[in-house]
Amino acid sequence: MDATAATTPFSTLIRTASHEQHTEAESSAFMGDMLGGRLGVEAYTRYTEQLWFVYRALEDGAEALREDPVAGPFIQAELMRGAELERDLAHLRGAGWRTGLDPLPATAAYAARVTECARHWPAGYVAHHYTRYLGDLSGGQIIRGAAEKTWGFERKGDGVRFYVFEQIPNPAAFKRAYRELLDAVDADDLEKRRVVDECKRAFALNTAVFRELGEAFPLSA
Repeated sequence: MDATAATTPFSTLIRTASHEQHTEAESSAFMGDMLGGRLGVEAYTRYTEQLWFVYRALEDGAEALREDPVAGPFIQAELMRGAELERDLAHLRGAGWRTGLDPLPATAAYAARVTECARHWPAGYVAHHYTRYLGDLSGGQIIRGAAEKTWGFERKGDGVRFYVFEQIPNPAAFKRAYRELLDAVDADDLEKRRVVDECKRAFALNTAVFRELGEAFPLSA
């Protein structure tokens, strides 16, 4: 890490270093088609199913990290999405929503990496925590609006509850506080570089899920 990087806030390093991968994920064909209203609710349902596997890994891993000096401060109840995802899936798939629920190969790989970091590398877990939850608070709101408009979900109701953070009345202030936690992480430059690289990996894993979803839901010519 060069001298400039050493004086740059860690949250800024993470945001700028992962910008290219973030853009690639946002600009995937699947996400573009879904946000553009060109796919049916089945595609949105399948996407929500994939999120459940990733967030189950994130939130199962969180329990053992609450007292960890690095990851612990990031484990905040108001961010947890598991219950909301399950309510959305019950709305989308019915009461027996767990039946036949399988992750795509890319989703399984993504969840496995989150679990591995949670168990063996708390700072790496933070990289995944950051890329998911701060993304949900930001770009996730665009997905919610598009889903409500395209498939007629009740505003902030069943089907889109995953994107509704009822316990975070001021997302902008929350994100500022979260970035302050990142800046306060007690890690040397080498470890911070590894975390930045893991953020890039998280975006790549997410993009792979979009790619497989795109293959499952191609637009007809």
